[in-house]
Amino acid sequence: MDFHIDNILKDLTKDDFDAYLLTQFTNVEYISNYKPTSFAFCIIKENPIIYASGMDMELANRDSQIEVSQYESYDVMIKDLKEDGIKNLAIEPTLPFSTYVRFRDDFKIDAKTYIDKQRMIKTPLEIEKITKATEIAQKSFLQLDILNNNNTEKEVAFDLVRYMIENGASKESFDTIVTSGSNSSLPHAIPEDKKLDNPILIDWGAIFEGYCSDNTRTMVYTEHQQEIWDIVAESHDKAIKAIKPGMKCCEVDKVARDIISDYGYGDKFIHSTGHSLGLDIHETPGFSPRDETVIEEGMVITVEPGIYLEGEFGVRLEDTISISKKGNVIGDLPLDIV
Repeated sequence: MDFHIDNILKDLTKDDFDAYLLTQFTNVEYISNYKPTSFAFCIIKENPIIYASGMDMELANRDSQIEVSQYESYDVMIKDLKEDGIKNLAIEPTLPFSTYVRFRDDFKIDAKTYIDKQRMIKTPLEIEKITKATEIAQKSFLQLDILNNNNTEKEVAFDLVRYMIENGASKESFDTIVTSGSNSSLPHAIPEDKKLDNPILIDWGAIFEGYCSDNTRTMVYTEHQQEIWDIVAESHDKAIKAIKPGMKCCEVDKVARDIISDYGYGDKFIHSTGHSLGLDIHETPGFSPRDETVIEEGMVITVEPGIYLEGEFGVRLEDTISISKKGNVIGDLPLDIV
């Protein structure tokens, strides 16, 4: 990941900063290949260094591609930075306020998204890992015997996570959603201890070697449910077909949203069209009406339009897309699950 550090150093120089402070676990992992289990302070400067907790020193020394020092105290760390000539310090926007207050009296500080800029574009190896995570998740989904058993939502969710781990995932990439009946109108419904009703909406993902996958399928059973499903599928397919480098994220969102609005359900599409993913399940950019990030080759995004009819049911269909000259669906799971 040396080239990521080099790119960040160029951004620091351009903006007149001396160093960049990272504490978010996946940011530290992205830069160094070491994933903290406790806490860590990663300082990107001419000679990058990670201050790791004593509990993590063996792990950090084994995995980190940059220098590691054992954390002693804030005072010692700040003293080291001052002795290294650090005066202007950039921080990640997600830095906890409790950490920020430790540094604010000693350095000129501003939040910068340098790390997000690097993580937006995936390397071929990162895309391979996302693809493998998707394959594991989709294979596991097809192992479910949803219709021929009397399981509850919780039991189906448990089985899906178990299958993903048995098939090579380290864990699920977020809390698996298995919801049915009227609860499917809740985009982030929590599986309940009740028998499956219709329709059935499942939103799930696996983690493989640190990288996430994300899919959603909705199985419908009535004519009205099928009508809504067809609209969402059209929105899903046409948004993916429209994706190409040079478009803005908000323009992809508009393609998906306009189709649903044209059918009269615009106010029932109550979330963004999608998001990037990688080491985290939600990364930058997001595909919302407000995000004007320009799409580039190497980005990996989700497309997940939905219609939610309060008190009745909801339909969401989601795939993960890698972007080259166009948008390419990762995985081969059909939208229409019978």
